[in-house]
Amino acid sequence: MSKNVLFGAILCFIAAVSWGAMFPVAHAAFKHIDPFYFTLIRYGAVTIILVVLLLWKEGKQAFRMEGKGLQLWFFGTMAFTVYNLLIFWGEDLLGEPGVMVASIMESLMPMISIVIVWMFFQKRPHLFTFLCVLVSFIGAMFVITKGDMKAFLGATDDFIPSFLIFIAVVGWVIYTMGGSEFRGWSALRYSTLTCILGTLTSLVVVIGATMVGYISIPSGEVIQATSPHLLFMIVFPGLIALLGWNIGVSILSPINALLFINFVPVTTLLVSVFQGYDVTVFDLVGTVLIILSLLSNNLFVRLQKKESNQSVQTKLRQQVS
Repeated sequence: MSKNVLFGAILCFIAAVSWGAMFPVAHAAFKHIDPFYFTLIRYGAVTIILVVLLLWKEGKQAFRMEGKGLQLWFFGTMAFTVYNLLIFWGEDLLGEPGVMVASIMESLMPMISIVIVWMFFQKRPHLFTFLCVLVSFIGAMFVITKGDMKAFLGATDDFIPSFLIFIAVVGWVIYTMGGSEFRGWSALRYSTLTCILGTLTSLVVVIGATMVGYISIPSGEVIQATSPHLLFMIVFPGLIALLGWNIGVSILSPINALLFINFVPVTTLLVSVFQGYDVTVFDLVGTVLIILSLLSNNLFVRLQKKESNQSVQTKLRQQVS
């Protein structure tokens, strides 16, 4: 394994573990602060750090949007407003079970991307991939419903927050796919400009929610109580995971990097057990099903790619001979 590949693997591993740990950490913080201001403060700090880094690394010219301002705003809003606000809002509304629900939804991202490509770009997945998507969905349902689908569908208090989390995850998938529209840009530049615009959208939403009385500005005591949680969320899931994942994907390729998504629900389970959360059999079974489906589909895609390359090489040899 080359040093470059090892570096990419380490970055993707740290990103996935950080994302897995952020849901239990956020749940602990929500005992003191609402998810809206929690998210705004977190990404407000991340935005400032990214701006300084981009200015230092690439200079003022890197902040030019080159006629892509609307696209940057859209993808930034998908990531830093739709994803970050909705996933933590949904987690908070669900209470303790929301920790595993949010993590499991996050681990479904590769499968959701397959469905989006199928629906909007008419690229139908192979039957085996479709079966993997189905298995992962069943696994998610085990975790979300705890095995009681009828009670879940009849409980609006659970259904709506779960739907918010699902929409949030779709938002992040769209943001990740949007990165391909900015080839030639560094991961730092794409991350920074989208973070600026997406956080500005979040600011508008938070101000609106405050004005209508749904949330209130946190006091100094609240900020102090949640400062350890905010520090972790800013440094690891916020800054390091965001940049590390984008850089790692560019080194390893999306197929190889997606394997590391498996560490998200595993990390959440381990941290939740450490915090005293009562993990159910359905949490364990659902997590295993999703991990197996991700691994199986990844290996299948690798085999297909290998066979395709061998077929091309055979045809070239035939033409030469």
